[in-house]
Amino acid sequence: MTDNEDRHDEILSFYLKSLLDTLSDGVYITDQKGMTLHVNTMYENLTGLKREDIVGHNVRDLKNQGVFNIILNPEVVKTGKPVTQVQTNMHDRRLVLSGYPIFDSTGKVAMVVTYARDITIISNMKDQIEQQQELIEKYHTNLDYLNRQKIKKAPLVIISKEMSQVLATLRLVASTDITVLLLGETGVGKDVLARHIHERSTRSTQPFFKVDCSSIPESLIESELFGYAPGAFSGALTKGKLGFFEMADKGTLFLDEIGELPYNMQSRLLRVLQDQEIVRLGSTQPRKVDVRIVAATNRDLTEEVKSGRFRSDLYYRLRVSVVTIPPLRERMEDILPLARHFLEKFSNRYRKIKSFSPMVEKTMLEYHWPGNIRELENLVLSLVITCERNLIERNDLPTSMVNECSEDKVPSVEYERLVTSPGKSLKEIMSEIERDIIHEALNSQGSVSKVAKMFKVNRTTIFRKLQLTEITPPQGKDKRKK
Repeated sequence: MTDNEDRHDEILSFYLKSLLDTLSDGVYITDQKGMTLHVNTMYENLTGLKREDIVGHNVRDLKNQGVFNIILNPEVVKTGKPVTQVQTNMHDRRLVLSGYPIFDSTGKVAMVVTYARDITIISNMKDQIEQQQELIEKYHTNLDYLNRQKIKKAPLVIISKEMSQVLATLRLVASTDITVLLLGETGVGKDVLARHIHERSTRSTQPFFKVDCSSIPESLIESELFGYAPGAFSGALTKGKLGFFEMADKGTLFLDEIGELPYNMQSRLLRVLQDQEIVRLGSTQPRKVDVRIVAATNRDLTEEVKSGRFRSDLYYRLRVSVVTIPPLRERMEDILPLARHFLEKFSNRYRKIKSFSPMVEKTMLEYHWPGNIRELENLVLSLVITCERNLIERNDLPTSMVNECSEDKVPSVEYERLVTSPGKSLKEIMSEIERDIIHEALNSQGSVSKVAKMFKVNRTTIFRKLQLTEITPPQGKDKRKK
């Protein structure tokens, strides 16, 4: 080595510490035994640790003292290969450490140089992003909330005294935060009334969620209601998942068919109602929630409690305000207004002009509607789509419905007038009934031939009766012979 090279090495060695201080990364230098030889100024700035407190100290001792939780020196010395890990120090600074071996002339590790980069800010940003993602998930999942204005405009079709009383009760409790329990058969409109409560509450601008307790598998209902922590189970999302209680925070959670809730989940629900806290699956950290509960069931919860299928403490916790919704057959005044409302709704949706014949409406009044409003709505939708004529006739109704409401039970709309009209003979009454029957048949069948075939008589018989009753037959091929 020349004198110039020696002089250059001396200069470089003299200024080495100053050179290390110009680096944008923190530098931590240790010997093969883990003794701290030097740290640069950037390391002090990144970690909040002072040079005089760590230089001359073994990294193992510093770790034991809690100065930092991770050290790279032993592994780098052992393997002779670079190592990267994340370290947190006593000042809650998080650093990415990358340690590299420096070898002596014999090939052994003489020193370890560790570069430190601060990720505290990045971690904070990651946490903020996750919070924003949870918020986005909350409002993306809440389809009911996104459609709230549309739901709000949907009118409540109520004429009967029974439902008017129910509605008056609901409006009284809506302005409070008390738990409401809706009782009634399947299809009576419990979900519509639950939304009605929410829309008239102080939480109307906040989310509304409906959870059907009967449709969620028992193995998933805990994670659906309470969410889960990252890595809670195999196949779980790495960032965890919000449950319905967290998504409905500040709003209303409608627990439909609560009588179907598994027994082990009932105790969890009771704790939420009492403490307004949830714990995600796979976590021990409680989270505060502010949720108004509206529950509904078609079961007799009193009998469910007696049989041991429903917790009595949860039952009495839910019984703050109990509203029983009568079935459709017990509020007949609402049947035709509802049917006409659905007819108008679906006719507008599918751009059709439809109306009910008097016989159809009479049949609807006599039918017992085991599926209640849901059955009525689905029936009207089917009739609007499948009926080719503008006038929906009795023979367009389902066979089971027509059979239940047989002719002797559901006569024509003029029947009562005919049999109670004074001064008419039996022959006159029967003649008018026959006229109405033929008229209805012509409207539904469209030709004399089809009517004759239906009644199993000759065409000439039908033509003769039409002449006697002064009914004009449909124009067409049936007019050619009499």
